[in-house]
Parts: sequence; structure tokens; C-alpha cells
Amino acid sequence: MSVSFRPAVRADAREIARLFQISSEGCADYIWSQMAQPGQQLLDVGEMRYARAGVIFSYENCWIAEAEGLVIGMMHSFEMRDDPDAQPETDPVLAPYADMEIPDTLYISSLALHKGWRNLGLGARFLLHAKARCGELGLNGLSLIDYAANTGARRFYERHGFEIVKTCQITPHPLIRVTGEAYLMHCPLPS
Repeated sequence: MSVSFRPAVRADAREIARLFQISSEGCADYIWSQMAQPGQQLLDVGEMRYARAGVIFSYENCWIAEAEGLVIGMMHSFEMRDDPDAQPETDPVLAPYADMEIPDTLYISSLALHKGWRNLGLGARFLLHAKARCGELGLNGLSLIDYAANTGARRFYERHGFEIVKTCQITPHPLIRVTGEAYLMHCPLPS
């Protein structure tokens, strides 16, 4: 079956949210739970978040893989720049990630494929797109956060030039599906 890649459109927002739920191990659900109105479904919050334009967490920063008109995967990424005006993170679940950043990189906040579409080389194709975008933006490389519990993803990223450069301890929460450490990984672009 043929797979094509394209920029996301606003109509992809719900599927983007579903894929974030897969890749974030519950972190997206936790963030959305802080925004949800009473009785509002978390997936609805995620859909609204990614339907926005002109913000980091938007469909505008997503690259979509589709087959036969169905979204089968996506990558969300954005420029990570040094922000001297950034306020310290006070949320106890999110605070450990506050200094897990590498300025002047393209930060991959999510790369996810639905079951049945993994281990087919599609993740590598997403990374090729990310590296090209990184070069276009004049950034020094790629960065992302992975979880120690997700050994398959870590091996994938290591095969593609990423190295662990920093760790933090995950703060337990009922919505977070992993425990242990989170890894900041970096893949420099060749000069």
C-alpha cells in the first residue's frame, strides 16, 4: 500500500491528538486534563489544541503520513530557541522537563504511527523530513525527549544518530503511563 506524506491541515487535529496520546505516554492527557472543562473529554481538548493556528502546539507544525486517505502517523516539531523571558515551570509533573531543552534545534515533540504501520521505515522518513526542515531553518540538529521504559523508540533514535545528553526523573501521576527516567536526546546535523 502506498504511503504519502504531507503538511497537516486543521481537519487533521483530532487524529493528531490521538497520535499524541500514543507517543506521550499520558503526558498529553495530563496537560489536557489541566485545560479541560468539567465533563469535557480529553481527546476533545487535544483536538481543540491542535486545531489552533499561529501557536507552537498547532496542526501547522505537523507532518502527516497517510494511506488510502487515512492518517496513519504524524510528527510534530518546532524550533527550540533560547527564551530568556521564560517563566519557571511550577507544575510538579511538568517541572522535571523544564531544563530538558537544547536551543537552536528542531524539537520533535511527537512522532507516532498507528499499530500496523510501525517497523516499515516510515519513522525514518519522518526523520529525513525533520533533518531537511532543520537545515532550512538553520538549526544545529534535532532534539526530543524519550522515556527509559520505551526501549524500542530509544533504539530507533540511536540508530538514526541520536544520543542521550541529559536525564530527569518522571514524576508519577495516574495519567502518566511510564515511570523511571526520561531522556533528552540530541542528533547534531553534519556541518
